[in-house]
Amino acid sequence: MRIYFVAIAFVGSFSFSVAQTKMSSASRQEVQLSSQNIVALVAKVNENFDAKEWEESGVKIGSRIGNIITLRAAKASLSNVEDLAGIDYLEVAQKVSPNLKRVVPDLRADSVYAGHGIDAGYTGKDVIIGVTDWGFDYTHPVYYDTALQHTRIIAAWDQFKKSGPAPEGYSYGTEYNGEVELLEAQSDTSNIYGNAYHGSHVAGIAGGSGGGTEHRGIAYEAEFLFVTFLVDEAAVIDAFSWMKERADAEGKRLVINMSWGLYNLGPLDGTSLVSQAIDELSAQGIIFVTSGGNNGDSPFHIKQTFAADTMRTHVDFWRGANPNRYGQTISAWGIEEVPFSAGIEIFDATKNKLAESPMYATEGSINLDTFMTVGVDTVFYKVALDGSHPLNSKPTIRLRVRNENNALHVVLKAYAEAGTVHLYNVTDLTTDVGNWGMPFTAWKTGWLAGDNMYSLGEPASTRSVITVAAHQSEVRRNGAVIGGGTIANFSSFGPTIDERIKPDVSAPGVSVMSSVSSFTDANVTVDETVGFEGKMYPFSRLSGTSMSSPATAGVVALMLEANPNLWYNEAIEILHATAREDLRTGDVPETGNTQWGWGKVNALAAVQLAEYKFVGVRVLENEDILVYPNPTSHVLSLNSAKTYQVELVSYDGRVVLSGYLGGGQQLNIADATSGIYLVRFIDRPYESIVIIVQ
Repeated sequence: MRIYFVAIAFVGSFSFSVAQTKMSSASRQEVQLSSQNIVALVAKVNENFDAKEWEESGVKIGSRIGNIITLRAAKASLSNVEDLAGIDYLEVAQKVSPNLKRVVPDLRADSVYAGHGIDAGYTGKDVIIGVTDWGFDYTHPVYYDTALQHTRIIAAWDQFKKSGPAPEGYSYGTEYNGEVELLEAQSDTSNIYGNAYHGSHVAGIAGGSGGGTEHRGIAYEAEFLFVTFLVDEAAVIDAFSWMKERADAEGKRLVINMSWGLYNLGPLDGTSLVSQAIDELSAQGIIFVTSGGNNGDSPFHIKQTFAADTMRTHVDFWRGANPNRYGQTISAWGIEEVPFSAGIEIFDATKNKLAESPMYATEGSINLDTFMTVGVDTVFYKVALDGSHPLNSKPTIRLRVRNENNALHVVLKAYAEAGTVHLYNVTDLTTDVGNWGMPFTAWKTGWLAGDNMYSLGEPASTRSVITVAAHQSEVRRNGAVIGGGTIANFSSFGPTIDERIKPDVSAPGVSVMSSVSSFTDANVTVDETVGFEGKMYPFSRLSGTSMSSPATAGVVALMLEANPNLWYNEAIEILHATAREDLRTGDVPETGNTQWGWGKVNALAAVQLAEYKFVGVRVLENEDILVYPNPTSHVLSLNSAKTYQVELVSYDGRVVLSGYLGGGQQLNIADATSGIYLVRFIDRPYESIVIIVQ
């Protein structure tokens, strides 16, 4: 076997560090490789942070959510920024990417509109749906009221458009307020996705009025806030903050939909800065819904537990036609204080090894941009490595590999004395928005093949978001289900890499008909059009968890109309407790599963449960009765001198236990499993109070 000489050129920096770093190696690499003079950043700050000092250093501060701030700074001044007081962690803002007729009955939303078994029919009125995306057509009739008289879009922020004016407090983009400005603007700006259409489709599912067609969205009387966001996490955090400001000004509840995601946005365990920002805003009253991802059909993941051994796997490359194609990103995350090492090998088509890189160990920090020569060919690769990542203290390696010769095969090699490592193979674009997996394959005997587990990205791994899988809508005839309802083959699997069950629920996401932008220059199949104001507006069928997420966001809007006091954790608990099972889901465990979450979204049952005001209060005998604490894990008490006989009833109607509350008596519920229950007063069977057992 012939082994070629390997030339390794260190184009970037190669550094080791044992001190606590404020920036990851991946972020340092992004700074070096960036061609932009102004760099978007996200930082985690502490009590010593002084905004005035930062601004005097030339930093443009954007939004602040808790201890997470967004900023933009000149590339040449970043070393000075890192030295400023009050910063715990700094990173370059990572990039992010993105039949209604059957969806409505599949979700049981038609029963919500009809008011079956609930106090009233709900349509999302007085609730705001925020959509962070690209490709908005502000003039499309689906965003008008059902009488087609006025738009329901309150405002839009196009972060790409440079003409301004920017929203107050922000230094970029253009804000449109009210009907006149929106209709004059017509659509958002062409950006890295061209004149896109995805945002229009997503918004139409969540709350489109149908525009005179049958393709009506879920919360069709809700209002909208749209943000066409720069493709980085600083910009989307700013978008969240702006939406909250606008919703607060309107005095209305807000649900934000995110039909986008990435696998290199940060650790896939809910500790990324965008996840932390979402958690903080959730605690302030916003409910976030996100797509689970579309890599359920790709064996792009490996979970390997090492015992002083070496693993190898073949890295498949995406060879599609895209001017921004670079290669593949191989990301690896280990466990705290357990190092591992990784490198690449080059083979020919007959499976002979031609060359290999060094093995890069997770000790200190490494950041390099280099290449290997194999005969007359060159394989480029970049390494960003941290022995202890600043966000979660876990060792991590990111290898970005470019191989333009189809006759050369790239193989990943990894070694560890012990511990478990998760590895991902994701397409790498020069725009940093590649988010689809490519297979790891067992190319030789003893090598490992990939799987489709742990295939949720960010922000789908965030603790406080409602993460949504996708299934095919039920097919009905004469009211009876005759087909459909199966999970979408592309729907990503959980759990998160810190072993939490996600997704939360599943909703229809296959061939969903909805509005698309009339300004798009993309190659999209138009399935139907409708005339409005002298122009034809298109509709198209699209598939993805990008479609199931806004369907669920629309259901959350219905829940918020029924109960404006609903909090994010309560909404999640309700969706879990009311999710339905059928022949397609099979028996879903009480703890959920990694494919369906807790089952299919059931809008009617969710709204029914949301109507119980969830603050644990009912009026009995002209007295406000409060069951507390709520949530609880041990005992329940009642703020009444009178004693009542009660039952603790699960949502499926089972009496779990009975006893007495009030008059100083408590109910011990320590043996009840976690979930949502009703405290039912036996002498008043129609009076119940909802509680959460943790």
